[in-house]
Amino acid sequence: MTPLALIGRFATYLLLSVAAFISIFPFFWMIVGASNTSADIIRGKSSPGGALFDNIAKFVNSFDMVRVLFNSFLIAGLGTALTLLIASMAGYGFEMFRSRFREKIFGGLLLMLSIPFAALMIPLFMLMANFKIINTYQAVILPGIASIFIIFYFRQASKAFPSELRDAAKIDGLKEWQIFLYVYMPVMRSTYAAATIIVFMNNWNSYLWPLIVLQTNEMKTLTLAVATLAAGYTPDFGVIMVGAIAATLPTLIIFFLLQRRFVEGMLGAVK
Repeated sequence: MTPLALIGRFATYLLLSVAAFISIFPFFWMIVGASNTSADIIRGKSSPGGALFDNIAKFVNSFDMVRVLFNSFLIAGLGTALTLLIASMAGYGFEMFRSRFREKIFGGLLLMLSIPFAALMIPLFMLMANFKIINTYQAVILPGIASIFIIFYFRQASKAFPSELRDAAKIDGLKEWQIFLYVYMPVMRSTYAAATIIVFMNNWNSYLWPLIVLQTNEMKTLTLAVATLAAGYTPDFGVIMVGAIAATLPTLIIFFLLQRRFVEGMLGAVK
């Protein structure tokens, strides 16, 4: 190996090491902080302390934890299921059915991606208020179930769906909804797995819209509950770190359970 190549490899490893450190350090700081007192965290202590169980007890006693977790899992789970169903049906329809207006409609949908959510908040809130569903699960879930990005993702993935399977299913007498349910969905399971991680993570971590429409403590999600810990004059950073870990764990578990399918789905694999 030439000296120039050796320097290049060293620079590559150095850059990757720095990137890995930047990515991992927030998680390390969060875990270490959860075991320290607020004063230790403010001093910058970066080694484990002995306040972990105290912080956990304070965090659990800060809310109605069962209700908060129920709200979070219901909103994230139901929102994910509805989003996957609607987005995959739309992606399937855009790719499988021919129409001279198809590309124009799809282009119009993609154009809507450029509209910032801040511009939609007030009209959405007024719409929810007219439906009289403010401070309900529906108000949080409904605006997100027709995700344009996930529709785009499913349409792109559907390009790899073998059309011969659809033709064979039609010859066997299956109707379109049966083809979608019994042929398309099993074949596209990697795409569903990748989309599940993306949508669940978005729903679980959603903060701004739930903050606007969920107006009582009984309806708060875990993300909102953790945010309220930092709203006081003297926030307990150790307890906040415990809350951050609790809010992160479900998305990590979902990711590791679907990791292999996620990689296949992102690569556009169809099996």
